[in-house]
This record gives sequence, structure tokens and C-alpha cells, in this order.
Amino acid sequence: MQNTAHIIGAGISGLSAAVRLANAGYKVAVHEATQQAGGRCRSYFDGATNLTIDNGNHLLLSGNSHARAYARSIGTEAGLVGPDSAQFPFVDIKTGQRWQIDLGNGRLPTWVLDESRRVPDTGLTDYLKLAPLIWASEQTLVGKSIPCEGTLYHRLVQPLLLAALNVDPPEGSAGLAGAIVRETLLAGGQACRPLIARDGLSAVLIEPAVKFLGERGHSVQLGHELRSFVTADGKVSALNFGGEDVIQLGAGDVIVMAVPPRAATSLLPGLTAPTEFRAIVNAHFRFEPPPGAAPILGVIGGVVEWLFAFPNRLSVTISNGDRLVEMPREELAQAIWNDVCAAGGVSGDLPPWQIVRERRATFAATPAQNALRPGPVTPLKNLFLAGDWTATGLPATIEGSVRSGDRAADLVLAAKRT
Repeated sequence: MQNTAHIIGAGISGLSAAVRLANAGYKVAVHEATQQAGGRCRSYFDGATNLTIDNGNHLLLSGNSHARAYARSIGTEAGLVGPDSAQFPFVDIKTGQRWQIDLGNGRLPTWVLDESRRVPDTGLTDYLKLAPLIWASEQTLVGKSIPCEGTLYHRLVQPLLLAALNVDPPEGSAGLAGAIVRETLLAGGQACRPLIARDGLSAVLIEPAVKFLGERGHSVQLGHELRSFVTADGKVSALNFGGEDVIQLGAGDVIVMAVPPRAATSLLPGLTAPTEFRAIVNAHFRFEPPPGAAPILGVIGGVVEWLFAFPNRLSVTISNGDRLVEMPREELAQAIWNDVCAAGGVSGDLPPWQIVRERRATFAATPAQNALRPGPVTPLKNLFLAGDWTATGLPATIEGSVRSGDRAADLVLAAKRT
């Protein structure tokens, strides 16, 4: 009899586990509490702009091996598009200075040896000062590991770590920052080509996975919220979805719980999980990018941090955005549009816009919060955890989310063999 893997949560981590287990021969049943798959990584039609937009502008890199393998497994890796080499243009909107960092295509960070390819007004010794991050403990502060000042910090390190950690970098975990540096700047340009889901996150990473599962006889149930686990003999014996909706589990059935931390701690009392979160603010403007606009532009000195150019729209991302969540929407949209005009070389009155404020976008990647992240194994032998908030060794990223789903699936398969 075929064993069933019940996946609780249809976000990226849950779907990656589901696809991996389906390919390994399990019958898969995905249960999602809300009416849409994707979690914090999804697209939707927005009436204000008359466009399909993402709830967040998520950037992948060519070195995100798990995320790319997941996309490949559902047939959509070609939907992740970007430049042929790892080039990142920047602008300082206070001074008007523009520059481009060119990491090339190699497997070593030789770009730091070439003055024309690194951050202007920086020298090799500036980059060597980042070395302590490489071996830093996850319990150490970034601010205690490297100097959080100077040209290199303000023009590259601060924007990179702010986007990755979603906290003010000095208060972030140096170990998590070090993982980012090892997998990006230290890995050379071959690992750093920016990749964007040009047709939207749902079209590339979510809907194809749901279709993949459905076409193979697996189920994805939306609006199917798990209320509690029924346990016996150190295992989950049944899933209670409320009322008479109870699923009894067979001896070889397994569960991967890939839900947000608040839901996870409610379902599994005694589980530790992060308790502090940070907002991310995204803005979308219906506006045709100028010819030759960079797909992604780093912005220094303003409210905006990254400017993305999509067909028919310009979008921005602002990390660690708690300071902006209560700001009046029209005022915030105008402030962001002013930065977009200065950074993107465009002009005009405020076009149709939408502001998306994800108040609990990621856990706060501080040493204290990182220490609360649980591993994938639980006291219940057939229950495993996944999610970007679990102990992946990375901050809360798409790559970390996929890795967590892959890891949970691999543990299921390893347990089956023993």
C-alpha cells in the first residue's frame, strides 16, 4: 500500500517538500489553510494598477541551487530570467553618482582585484576586512565582526545584508550574514547572477507546482486548516481539521508541517520559534520602464533600496520597513515615487500605484531570534518541520525556504529506509 505524505501548508517550503516526495513515490496530500497557495511568495491581480503583481519582489541568484532545482523539477527554470553576467548597477540619489559592480562569471571573487569592477573608491584591504564574517558564529553580531562604516559598507555591504537579513545589519547575526557572503560575494559571479520571476512568482514557482501535483494524482486542498494533531505512541495518528473532518494516518504515513511559526507553535506546544518579525514594504507603479532600464537597480541614500523594472511597471522593495507601516499610503507612495524618478531617470506625476506592506515578512535575523529557530525533527517520529523560519543556516529567503522543504523530505525518505 502506498504511503501518504501530508504537507501542512502550501507555501514554497511545503510545495518543495511535496514535489520531492511525490517524485520519490509517496502519495501527497497538501493542506492549505488559506484560499491560495504560495504563502508570502505569490502573485495576484491588483485593481489599482490593473496589473498582476507580486506581494513581494523576491530576488534569486544563480547560486541558489535548491530554488533553481525546484523550479527545474516543475519545468519552470526558464521563467527565472536575468543578465548573462553578475552585474549590479547602483545609484546614490543624494549625490547622483552611478556605478556598476561587475562580479563576472567566474567561480572565484577575482573581481575585487579589478578597480574597474569593484565599488568605486574602495581598495582590496576594504574587502579583506569582511573576512571575519566568513567564520563568524550565528550568535555574534555583525556589528561586532566587521566595521559597519566606510564606503564599501554603505555602497555594497549594507544594502546586501539589509536585503538578506531584513534587520539593520549591525544588529543581525554574523553567522547568517557570513552564509550570505560565502554563497554570493565569495563564490564569484557564477553564483551571483540576479534572477527574477519576470512573469510573476505564482506563474513560475507556485501554480506549476500545484499543477504538477494535480496531474500526477496528488491533492492540494485550499481552505483546509489543520486544527490539531491526534497523537499516540510517539507519533501523529490523525489530523483533525475540525468537526468530523479527521484523517486517520496509516503506519507509514508522514507529515511535513510547513506553516508560519505562530501556527506551528499552536499546533505543536513546546516548540520554540522566532517571536520577533520585521516588515518589508513593496510598491508597484504602472509605468513603462525607460528603454535599457536595468532589471534591478540598487538605490543608496533614499527611502527606496532596490528598483525593479518589469514590463509595464516599476516596483521597489524596502527592507526592515517597520518605520513605514503606519505612514499614510498616499504620502508613502509619493515619497517612493520621488525616489524612483531620481533613481530611474523618469519623471511625471504619480502613476497608478499599489503599496504592499508585509508586517511579518520575515523573522528578525538577530542572534537571539536565530537561536529560537527549531530544526526539522520533532518529538513525534512521523512529523517534520519546514519553513524559512526553521534552522536552515540562512536568513528567511526563498532559497532557505526550498532547502527546508527539501531537507524535511529527505528526512522522511531516510526514516523510511531505516
